[in-house]
Amino acid sequence: MSSRSLERVDVETLRRRFVARDAVVGVIGLGYVGLPLVGAVAGAGFRVVGFDVDAEKAALLNAGRSYIRHIPDAAIAALVESRRFRAVADFAELAEVDAVLICVPTPLTRHREPDLSYIIGTAEAIAPHLRRGHLVVLESTTYPGTTREVMLPILERGGLKSGIDFFLAYSPEREDPGNAQYSTTKIPKVVGADGAAALALVSALYDPFVAGTVPVSSPETAEAVKLTENIFRAVNIALVNELKLVYEAMDIDIWEVIRAAATKPFGFMPFYPGPGLGGHCIPIDPFYLAWKAREYDISTRFIELAGEINTAMPRHVVDRLQWALDQRGGKGLKGARVLILGVAYKKNVDDIRESPTLKIMELLEAKGASTAYHDPFVPEIPRSREHPEFAGRRSVALNAETARGVDVALICTDHDGVDYRFLVKHCPLVVDTRNVCARAGIAAGTVVKA
Repeated sequence: MSSRSLERVDVETLRRRFVARDAVVGVIGLGYVGLPLVGAVAGAGFRVVGFDVDAEKAALLNAGRSYIRHIPDAAIAALVESRRFRAVADFAELAEVDAVLICVPTPLTRHREPDLSYIIGTAEAIAPHLRRGHLVVLESTTYPGTTREVMLPILERGGLKSGIDFFLAYSPEREDPGNAQYSTTKIPKVVGADGAAALALVSALYDPFVAGTVPVSSPETAEAVKLTENIFRAVNIALVNELKLVYEAMDIDIWEVIRAAATKPFGFMPFYPGPGLGGHCIPIDPFYLAWKAREYDISTRFIELAGEINTAMPRHVVDRLQWALDQRGGKGLKGARVLILGVAYKKNVDDIRESPTLKIMELLEAKGASTAYHDPFVPEIPRSREHPEFAGRRSVALNAETARGVDVALICTDHDGVDYRFLVKHCPLVVDTRNVCARAGIAAGTVVKA
């Protein structure tokens, strides 16, 4: 241990700087989580430096422009003009910040195992610029143990020690893209840290711009909190997806069942079926815990069963669509023209990560159908790791010619701005996976629920 490591950093002085907002905060990863976080931190009065490996993104932000649909250009321009925010691609500038918040992806490998390459790469990028007094906070969703088992050894390679020279914490992101009711600043923040000093510092940092911090006993506990939140949702969505299959066979409308059950003021929480799970959390996070549990010889059967059910939903949608075509004139999928409504994983966002629509398109085309899509939030499908074949496809206009020129329209994402009444009027058959037609009061014999 170096001699300077024996002299502890003045934690109270650092804490007071965070409380007074007299500190510079670095945010690594300027995507769907990192960019809203930048807005919250800068909006509270901190100076913020955003780091991203993509220099083009940094240049775009510095010009006051956003590349995320639900974050307007005006919001970015205001941050830049206030001189409280700038974006860079040079990680050497990490030495100039006081706190480093990490918001990088944590996907799965093709074998559905955790891919920590972004976290490891970020830790290795930070390590050469780590200095005494730094607070490093991981926000990316991951399995319990990542912060201390994976990040800590990398950060300590240069001789600085956690809890003495620098401080390490975990605070899971709770971002819900497109949710205007619960923005970053309105959501309580769970914080867990490597030692009491780090916990005090991370609480002081987040308190000014969130709806209160929720301290827990360790980074591992905080990591488990995030997984528990998303596993809860994944399991309950799997349950209603399975109920949908059962009730569909009984000719019972699952949506009507849920609507009536939700009138009970206790003991029931409504979840809704769909074409499958999408986004950066719910389809992925349960497998992080399932993978880690195997280290302890524990089989997470309930979690894995939920994953199997949710993963199977795109195939059910395709089967249901094929059945609907057969019922309306005996036309099979081979040669069928299918118009997809929505490729984003949820309504009113431009995020296609893990979108079940892409899997549905793959399955339809494998059966000989041709597909086109309309999505006002996704004018062009970006390249994705799982479905590079769809990169560059462009959204078609939703007009009478388009609607009448297909055999069936499949509603996968229920964006608010789409005229579903127009769609049903002009399209010969509509398969609805979101119940949006019924919610809009559209009663037509050409609409089939899936």
